[in-house]
Amino acid sequence: MTLYLIHGETVTAYASAPATVTDDELLVGSAEEIVASSLSTRQLVAIWNALPGAVAIARFKDRKTAAQRLWAAFAALPVQPQEPGSGSAGPRAGSKQARVIALLERAEGATVEEIATAMGWQHHTVRGLISGALKKKLGLGIASQKTERGRVYRIGTAA
Repeated sequence: MTLYLIHGETVTAYASAPATVTDDELLVGSAEEIVASSLSTRQLVAIWNALPGAVAIARFKDRKTAAQRLWAAFAALPVQPQEPGSGSAGPRAGSKQARVIALLERAEGATVEEIATAMGWQHHTVRGLISGALKKKLGLGIASQKTERGRVYRIGTAA
């Protein structure tokens, strides 16, 4: 379910709830929540006018119409990936992904060969996990360095 974080006139779509929501932000998951919110009709108009591609208006017919139009417009917003380190973004303890992350967090790091041997995987599976799940989905910075052991990967700042 997509959730929308309203901060002032800015609206951001998230695939799941962000880790923190401040007092001056509102997290909504339906048009009904917009209607029930503490936002004034003036604020609803300002949010509408700040949406990309929206034709500026002076007012809405009523609060329910405003909420329905805003909710429909929110659906066109790009969804932000889940924040790294937030709630369910990380791997479960003891999972295969968590075991690989533990190998990469060691001071000496790990090579593709070492991870493949430890996990019983093929090399392309290890490279796919590093590129797809760890870098793209979890947003981890993976540093790579050529050494006498071969190419060593570590979790840290991306090289």
